[in-house]
Amino acid sequence: MAELDWNDLRVLLAVGRTGKLSAAAIKLRADHATVSRRISALEEALQAKLLERRSTGVVLTEQGRMLMEKAEAMESLALSGVAALGEAQVSGAVRIGAPEGFGSYFLAPRLGALCDRHPDLEIELVAMGAVFSLSKREADIAVGLTRPDQGRLFSRKLTDYRLGLYAARTYFDHHPPVEKVADLKQHRIIGYIEDLVFSSELSNMFAQAGVPAPQLRSSNLIAQMKSTVAGAGLCMLPAFIAADHVQLVQVLADEIVTRRAFWLTVHADLRDLARVRETSSFIEEAVREARDRFL
Repeated sequence: MAELDWNDLRVLLAVGRTGKLSAAAIKLRADHATVSRRISALEEALQAKLLERRSTGVVLTEQGRMLMEKAEAMESLALSGVAALGEAQVSGAVRIGAPEGFGSYFLAPRLGALCDRHPDLEIELVAMGAVFSLSKREADIAVGLTRPDQGRLFSRKLTDYRLGLYAARTYFDHHPPVEKVADLKQHRIIGYIEDLVFSSELSNMFAQAGVPAPQLRSSNLIAQMKSTVAGAGLCMLPAFIAADHVQLVQVLADEIVTRRAFWLTVHADLRDLARVRETSSFIEEAVREARDRFL
């Protein structure tokens, strides 16, 4: 135990959460060799095999899982201690995970104001279609389409938001008008690739709204929007994104309207840290001020 470097436990946490030495190295801002060396040092100090290396990555052994549980408890205790003592100023890095539409179109243009408010705060915005695991520390704050029902997580609804069917105004220069839902069978629909949809909230969206299955598909909402603006077809888009594009017109506004919600979630270990608390409050404030855009 005298030879145990407690910093090596941080390496074990990163490896256990990512399942890959290379991914852990990126997370820790270290190189692959350093991560591998630290794991070996930890195994030697404890005289225990902690990892099994496989072609797809690494897997914790039973002893590795036991140690990781203890390391997570130590991490939680350290974080709660920092939160209890308070921070002299809001500083350090905060990673926000959000869907690409909310992250890129709504949040990104506003984050400069948060940085102005707290000059020592470092913001990392991961805007992509994914469900972020806070227990694996993939993000400090996650914005998602559903409220998590497992884990030591705290969630609150940011806002409901509306989606509608949109097309470019120029699209109808070369295509027949849409006067009823049945007319949509004559038109190209743009939407998600079904087996790559990251949320069940999106996978059945078209069927619930009575819209035919898409012919042109993309896993990326921004790609769908770009195709729609270019006149490639009709697409279900969030109102807060469509509002920024004057060349778009809503189709069957009274017949096809879908509502979803954005939820903000933080891990119990992080919620009282000043940098996480202030960033969460900023996001909530920004959404509250722009409520009309979402609805």
